[in-house]
Amino acid sequence: IVSRALYGLWMSGKMWHQQFSACLEEEGFFPCKAEPDIWMRPTKDGSSYEYVGVYVDDLAMVMQDPKAFMDRLINFYKFKLKGTGPLEFHLGCDFFRDNHGTLCMSPKKYIGRMGDSYERMFGQKPRTTYSSPLEKGDHPECDTLELLGPEGVTQYQSLVGQLQWVISLGRMDIATAVMTMSSFRSCPRVGHLDRAKRICGYLFKMKEACTRF
Repeated sequence: IVSRALYGLWMSGKMWHQQFSACLEEEGFFPCKAEPDIWMRPTKDGSSYEYVGVYVDDLAMVMQDPKAFMDRLINFYKFKLKGTGPLEFHLGCDFFRDNHGTLCMSPKKYIGRMGDSYERMFGQKPRTTYSSPLEKGDHPECDTLELLGPEGVTQYQSLVGQLQWVISLGRMDIATAVMTMSSFRSCPRVGHLDRAKRICGYLFKMKEACTRF
């Protein structure tokens, strides 16, 4: 009989980070100076480095033998891993290799979910007739249309928030437009919402775009 269940304790994140960091240090890894949650260690022959990117409990590994390392995490450190294998989906972003074997990164699935959210908010899919995030020479700060009501403000802030995450997932082509529209989040106008919709439409038209490494 469970008399009391506790979830999400204040120190849980910190204690998890300390525990996993200790395991990585024991395996010869050390944190990158520029980004402490990127862990690295020299390969056995000293010719390069192996990496483990840590985001809370999501891991992305670059190793000569990643399976051996995952088996050690499971069997020696008793971690329960799931979704292991070649990198295909991580933190909302798709990873794949093109016909030339080049690693590619694209938030295609996340953009698809944005479409569902957009349709729930506005009752239709984004228009895909735009070839740029914003119109050339546009000045949103000069917009004089009426201010949005509470529902419109919520919709606008939701769109901008989703677009900001798309930038984090590699779609830098909309960064300037989204940064421009973000400055109106506290008091947007009808024209600003129309511009945010345009950015969504452009994103859907170009949803196949990707970053190639």
